[in-house]
Amino acid sequence: MEFDLIKELEKYTPKDEMEKEDVKRIIEFLKTNENCYSRTNLEGHISAGAVIMHEDGDLLINFHKTLKKWLFFGGHSDGETNTLNVAKREVAEESGITEYDDLGGKIFDAEVHLIPENKAKKEPEHYHYDIQFLFIVNKKDFKISDESINIKWASIEEARRLLTDKDQIRMLNKAREIHKNKQNQ
Repeated sequence: MEFDLIKELEKYTPKDEMEKEDVKRIIEFLKTNENCYSRTNLEGHISAGAVIMHEDGDLLINFHKTLKKWLFFGGHSDGETNTLNVAKREVAEESGITEYDDLGGKIFDAEVHLIPENKAKKEPEHYHYDIQFLFIVNKKDFKISDESINIKWASIEEARRLLTDKDQIRMLNKAREIHKNKQNQ
């Protein structure tokens, strides 16, 4: 399946002003960088992932080994230009989950965040131009990869206490709205 990230971002509706500005930054980055899907771009690169939500509304979160904080799942494109495929790969690698409803592959969130320098990997401080999807699962099975210290299912309230970044809270709120709407159907 072809996934044209610029076209998908142009038809995507951001949740707030911060996300609207980030969508503009991502589109500009895509239009002005030939190697935007590669780590060789030292300014930054496209990354992707997913918020994993169980049908009961719980969210799967992971305590990231390098960043030392609770996050949703995701990672580098590593040259792959189909951002949905990157998200699927990262979720499979980091959680072992391969069965989910990806809601038609629609973008769930878009944001830009600064990644600190990693001296061990010889990577300078750089930006991740991050595209997130929402994957709905009906099983709570998972595995912990070597990229995480811990992975756990959390209620929306518990996840709100553990997630600290504004973009993570925005995604949590979006997931809560979707779950609430599904319950009311």
